[in-house]
Amino acid sequence: MKASTSASKTISLKPYGIQHSNFHYQLTPDELHDATLEKGLGKQASSGALAVNTGEFTGRSPMDRFIVRDDITEDKIWWGDINIPFETEKFDKLYDKVIAYLNDKELYVRDSYVCADPEYSMNIRVINEYPWSNMFAYNMFLRPTENELETFEPEWTVVNAPGFMAEAKIDGTRQHNFAILNFTKKIALVGGTGYTGEIKKGIFSALNFILPVYKNTLPMHCSANIGEDGDTALFFGLSGTGKTTLSTDPNRKLIGDDEHGWTAANTVFNFEGGCYAKVIDLSQEKEPEIYGAIKRGAILENVIMDGNGIVDYTDSSITQNTRVSYPIYHIENIQEPSIGKNVKNIFFLTADAFGVLPPISKLTPAQAAYHFISGYTAKVAGTEAGVVEPQPSFSACFGAPFMPLHPAKYAEMLSKKMQESGVDVWLINTGWTGGPYGVGTRMKLKYTRAMISAALNGELGLYSYDTYHIHSVFGVAQPRECPGVPTKVLSPRATWNNDEAYYKTAFKLSNAFRENFKKFESYANEEIRRGGPQRYSF
Repeated sequence: MKASTSASKTISLKPYGIQHSNFHYQLTPDELHDATLEKGLGKQASSGALAVNTGEFTGRSPMDRFIVRDDITEDKIWWGDINIPFETEKFDKLYDKVIAYLNDKELYVRDSYVCADPEYSMNIRVINEYPWSNMFAYNMFLRPTENELETFEPEWTVVNAPGFMAEAKIDGTRQHNFAILNFTKKIALVGGTGYTGEIKKGIFSALNFILPVYKNTLPMHCSANIGEDGDTALFFGLSGTGKTTLSTDPNRKLIGDDEHGWTAANTVFNFEGGCYAKVIDLSQEKEPEIYGAIKRGAILENVIMDGNGIVDYTDSSITQNTRVSYPIYHIENIQEPSIGKNVKNIFFLTADAFGVLPPISKLTPAQAAYHFISGYTAKVAGTEAGVVEPQPSFSACFGAPFMPLHPAKYAEMLSKKMQESGVDVWLINTGWTGGPYGVGTRMKLKYTRAMISAALNGELGLYSYDTYHIHSVFGVAQPRECPGVPTKVLSPRATWNNDEAYYKTAFKLSNAFRENFKKFESYANEEIRRGGPQRYSF
């Protein structure tokens, strides 16, 4: 079957070097779902969702992400282990090899755009080797109308070839997989990996350069929702800390679950048109909105199903990073368009596996800047080879792998936004209580939801000695009472029942914070430096 038209729109891929016309343009999700099944590339779950296996890679590969060093990027990118430079000549040769590979394939092409605010929108064209990868692009990017397609001109292009394997010594890559951004040619080139997150994070990384440099807009790795009174809340956090879960709230409209921009006009807009949620241990009882979104049109990644298509969400035998993508309209309570104003609360989410951070604490502006630059969460035993006990994990701005500029640039922009809008900033520990991982238990979701609701509703009181306690190690203000939460839960020390063990562990984590922050000290003023823990050892 050949399909290169949508309505009266006809496109050509010859400008990209693809000479044949054996490609499908703008297929519907149903058509892509069926094509995946027909080719034996996926199965249908009992919910109607499409289930695929992404192959060798079930997550991003940060050490295989590159940025072409050229006149645009040379003096602006924060080069290093996160933003790894790639030669222009090497890119051109590798691109030609990928295109030669794709010239022998049946392809799937989609025109989409990112950034829900029309003033900041950017058109993108996605060229995929697999139908389910193209369906992912439908789910995750914003969808133009037929009228918009008639005059559509792509600004950026994603070329996605999971089956192409690079030759590292010849092509300049680290190994056979790669994700490379070229800001001069406006191309995101992804090969050797079927993990769909590389597609969306490639464009996210590009926007994290474009928006602050050219649009005076802060890009954020956060989810966002809006209340009945028009107040917007932002939820920053690394994977597994609860961004998607906590922003999907039946009492508030979802703006988006992962990537947003905060403009000079004080509006917040979603970059995307869908959600990409972790589904490990998902249940209808705990997360009914996300559970209900898993139906035809959604794509499950790397899950285990029985012969009847029933998914076992507790099974991590392929990966802990089981995922689902779905268009945002699979969630009933959404903000349309995906734009909010009047930011009133910011939540920094961390899954503290040491079990020492308060479940909720209020941050001063200096503490907020410090924790934003730090971007703390923790790895637990068994998530990576060699991890046998909790390990601190720091990712600047809660998204360092996607931030091409120096973290201080984003922190400076956020601090300015916070001052201008007068927001309250909260640190939320969605991790362990009563002891570290292996001893304590994971914070109950109902308690975390109650704490966030209390913060949003102004029920945690004005800051004073009577209403808040200053943590003796981290210096953050933890509320003494919260509706719907047992008082003991609010004090991590009280849940341990062993003060000496608690403080030894707390100081161990505080030392890790201070050690990590050394690389940022020359960029941070004295006030921000004092926003972190001030004492070493026990």
